[in-house]
Parts: sequence; structure tokens; C-alpha cells
Amino acid sequence: MKIGLLSDTHSFLDPHILTVFEHCDEIWHAGDFGSQEVIDRLREFKPLKGVYGNIDAPAIRHQFPEVLRWKVGGFRIFMTHIAGYPGKYSSKILKALSSEPCDLLLCGHSHILKVMKDQRLGHYHINPGACGHEGFHLVRTVMRFEIKEDRLLQPEIIELGQRGRLPISP
Repeated sequence: MKIGLLSDTHSFLDPHILTVFEHCDEIWHAGDFGSQEVIDRLREFKPLKGVYGNIDAPAIRHQFPEVLRWKVGGFRIFMTHIAGYPGKYSSKILKALSSEPCDLLLCGHSHILKVMKDQRLGHYHINPGACGHEGFHLVRTVMRFEIKEDRLLQPEIIELGQRGRLPISP
């Protein structure tokens, strides 16, 4: 299964994302959609999984959970918008991870791109950074990867351009 991962669109969906995710089977959004228009456009394009973020209005919070757990084959996925990072998880997240381990934790919120292995808990931790224009990040990013035979394969970071500027066409 090929996945396109993004977070922190903050009401802006870069049109280049649709090209970047063209060959993905699903799109996963780790919160802070910002608007119904972003959700609708992503749903029209590909199957969408997501969680709400701290800026999302009640209408969005009614469509998406705060925490989402599911499996791709036997690969266990945990997604939430605000998680922290290995060694610095909130007590709520640490309790959830301890009671029901995962193989892949996906989050957003910090606008800081992170792809790392949590050595203590044994899962991959991915924050795709932010792809909207709001926030302090300098470069807008999304990710692609594949899950095959219970393994995470080919994680790829895609830079969309500087915050506040549209990308240059390839």
C-alpha cells in the first residue's frame, strides 16, 4: 500500500500535492486541516484517513477522531495530531502506547519534520512537517512511503517550497 502523508495544511492545499500523491493508494492527514475545502478536495482525489488538530473547528472534529488506530496487514498504526516525540511523549500518549503498542506513530502539530525510530518503544515515529503557509516552518513538506508485508518501506520527504510561496513547476 502506497501512502501520502501530510499535516498542518491550515486551510491551504498546495495543488502540487495532488501530483506528488498521484500514485498513492491513500492519503493520511495528521491534523490541522483548517477547512472543509481541504478535506473535500483530498476526499475527491483519494481515500482519506485523518485526525483532527488543535485548530480544527467543531465541524471537522465531528468528521475525524482525535486518535485513530488501524492496521495495514499486521502493521499497527497510531495517528494523533499532538504526540510529542520519542522520549518526550505526553503522559496521555505514553499511556496509550504502553497499553496498546504500535509499529508506526504518525503525528503533526510541531511543524517539525521527524522520521525516527523510537528505540525504547520499538515503533517508527513520523511527523511529515507542515505543508500549509501558517506557522514558523521555513519549508513546506509532505511524505510518501509504502507499507508492505508488515514493513515500512521507502520513506520519502518531498519539499513543496518555502512557506508563503507556491512551488516552481517541475
